[in-house]
This record gives sequence, structure tokens and C-alpha cells, in this order.
Amino acid sequence: MSTANFADRDLIRASFSRAMSHMYQQEVPLYGTLMELVAETNADVFKHQPQLLDSLKKTGEIERLDMERHGAIRVGTPQELATLARLFAVMGMQPVGYYDLTPAGVPVHSTAFRAVHEDALQVSPFRVFTSLLRLELIDNAELRAFASQVLAKRSIFTPRALELIAQDERDGGLSESEAAEFVEQALETFRWHNTSTVSLGEYQQLLAQHRLIADVVAFRGPHINHLTPRTLDIDTVQSGMPLKGITPKAVVEGPPRRQHPILLRQTSFKALEEPITFVGQGVNESGSHSARFGEIEQRGAALTPKGRALYDQLLNAARDELGEFPNEANAVRYAQLLEKAFKDFPDDLHAMRTQGLAYFRFFATDKGLDARSSELPLKDLEALIEAGHIDFAPLVYEDFLPVSAAGIFQSNLGDDSQAHYSASSNQQQFQLDLGRETINELKLYADTQRRSLLECSTQLRVPPLV
Repeated sequence: MSTANFADRDLIRASFSRAMSHMYQQEVPLYGTLMELVAETNADVFKHQPQLLDSLKKTGEIERLDMERHGAIRVGTPQELATLARLFAVMGMQPVGYYDLTPAGVPVHSTAFRAVHEDALQVSPFRVFTSLLRLELIDNAELRAFASQVLAKRSIFTPRALELIAQDERDGGLSESEAAEFVEQALETFRWHNTSTVSLGEYQQLLAQHRLIADVVAFRGPHINHLTPRTLDIDTVQSGMPLKGITPKAVVEGPPRRQHPILLRQTSFKALEEPITFVGQGVNESGSHSARFGEIEQRGAALTPKGRALYDQLLNAARDELGEFPNEANAVRYAQLLEKAFKDFPDDLHAMRTQGLAYFRFFATDKGLDARSSELPLKDLEALIEAGHIDFAPLVYEDFLPVSAAGIFQSNLGDDSQAHYSASSNQQQFQLDLGRETINELKLYADTQRRSLLECSTQLRVPPLV
């Protein structure tokens, strides 16, 4: 088949994202309520901040705002992780970044599957934060062997999904009809199952070791555990959730509220308690399981290594002064400490750019395009910006924050689930299990910034600005 007849990978991803959202809304009706709240909040932001609406239109961000989603999934074996990488590749998604959550007491390490080029992200910014359970961290040898045996027996992909993945790899793509079938089959991996593969007693043993271990091991599929829309004002969503009958977590994860947001802020509603049938030896027992929740995010500027170092320094200072895990009892004090600490991070796009704290996308302006025939064209980036020939906007942070991810996990696992693991970060083993290296997200932002400067150079007919 000619490559011209293959379905566009970006459009397959967009279709899968819509199908996932529809499925999760049916499974977790509160997610639909959350979507309504986010839509109301974003509309209100546009009403009171028309300049933000203009900025989003200029950068094209407005077109992806309503379809913005990220999901999260947890798998139990290297084979499951490696096959997921192949499944996501059909949709043009690659593993970006490595996240070790063990320092926060969560026995997983993770990556984020997403599109990597700015053009592909504009079509569909769907991402899936994917975690692999670290079985070696289960200190009970007998329980560790049991968990391994249970996981070895399951197959989380339909036979047809595996056939289509192999066909895509062999032929270089799928037809439109095959792509539609692929979306349908791939969705089954993420579907909720209300019957456990273990007995109630075995589940309770896994639960006692760690709630997340029970969530990964005790079911025949790695159900999507949350799906996340993007808001432009997460504080309004946080305060608005109780008015919609939704109980939010106590603390918004990430940096404090700013005029120019940076990185990622997240909150969620607490995990649902869902009825489960546990399969024993000839006897089915009733119980419940708590894992799935709704999450909201507000995305800001992607930071450079210098900006990220400053962010980490200020965040750690606030947390050190707090002296304990942020929770409902200390939420107000933690917010105050964050506000105080982050006064040292410039809340001004010009300062963030000139100080090298964030990545930006650059645009040739109409004024710059009109001046191309000038006898003495400007050639210096700062001069071009000063003259109004080039404008800029921060690149959206497309990735995740380990501390924030752990905070979301912990708030939904229960504070009593925190544990301490002596094992160190093991990116090399994760990549071995994945079957490939993860991509450095900072390089992706730098590449996008560089491409935008080169496009400005071409449009304005000046020497390369990179």
C-alpha cells in the first residue's frame, strides 16, 4: 500500500483521545461534570481576559485547548510496557522523559508517551503518563512471587490489537478502516473491569503492601486511572468543584498562581470507591477498590535547565519550610510559603526570556515582513524584537513533574500508603524494559525554539538567528 493511503498517525491519536474521553465519561460520570466545570471556567477567563484569548489565537493554542487531555496508566511487567510503546507508536506517540516516583514512596518509574513535534502537538496534544510497577520493591518475597505469577498469566491486549500493531510495523502504516479498528481494539486495554483476578484475601495482602501494587496486580487490565482536561484557571476550578458536588484534593500541585504560568499545576477529585467482585477458589466475594479519579491541569511555560533549577530550588525551599507532606491541614500555609518562595522567579515574559529561564516560540510580525526590503535590515534578534519585527510566546510545557505526579498519586492512595524505598533511580533498567531510550524533553523544546527562529530568519530574509 502506498504511504499516501495510510491513515495519518496524528489523526489516529486524535480519534483515540476522543474515544478514550467518551469511554471514561461513561465509566466515571463525575469526569463529565468536571469537563463542564472546566469549560465554564475557560469561557469566564476569556470573558475577563480578552488579551489571553488573542494570544492563544495568535499562537494556535486556542485550537487545541478543548481537546487537550492526558491520561495515566500503570502496568506490571516489562513486556506490557514494551508492547504499550509499540501501541502508542501507531498513534505517533514516543516515550518522553523518565520519572522516578520512589523517593515519594510510590513504587513505580514512568515515562510520558506523546507527540514530539510542534505541528503534531497542534493536531492532538494527547499524552499518557505510563508507569511500570517495580516488583523488586515488594519486600515480602512470597508476596512478590505471587504478584509476579498473577501478572504473568494476563494479556492486556486483544489479539486483533496485536495483529494491527505488527501490521503497522511491517507495512509502515494502517489504512483508514484498519486505523478505526485499531482505535476500537486498543481502547480495550484501558477499559475498567469490576472483577478482580485474585481473592479478597489476596487483594488485601497486596493492599497492605501498597495500594498502587493492588491496583496494578489485582485486575486483568491496567484501566485508565484518570483523564485530565486543561483549564486556564485551576484555582477557580479547585474552588468550584465542591459547588458541583465534587470533593477536591487539598493542595494544587506545582508552582503557585502567577500572571505568566510556568510548567504544570494539577489538582484532582478524590478516588472513587467502586464495587468489585473478587474471585476466590470457587467462591466470589464482594468488596471495593479505590483508584480512579478525575484530574485537572493548567499548563504554563516550558523552562530551560536554568529555569528548572531555579524552580526546583524554590519549590524545595517552600517544602522544607513546611516540614511535612502538603495536606488538608497545612494547605493554606503551604500556599503562603509557595507564594513567598516564588517571588524570586520573574513573573514577566521579557525577563524570563532574557534571563534564559524559559523556552519560546518566535513569530515574524506584519511589521517585520513589511520591512524585508529595507536597505539596512536588522540582523540581531534583540534588535528585531525591539523594532517589533519579531514577537514571541512561551512554549507550552508538554510534560510532567515527578513531585506533582507523586502528590496526585498519594492524595488518591491515602496518606497512610506512603512508604520509603531504598532503591535508587534506575533509568537504564526502565529503558531496557521499554525496548528503547526515552527522549530528553528539554532537547525537544530547544529544537522547537530553534525551528521557530530559523523560520523567522527565512521570512525576514536575515542570516540564521540560531
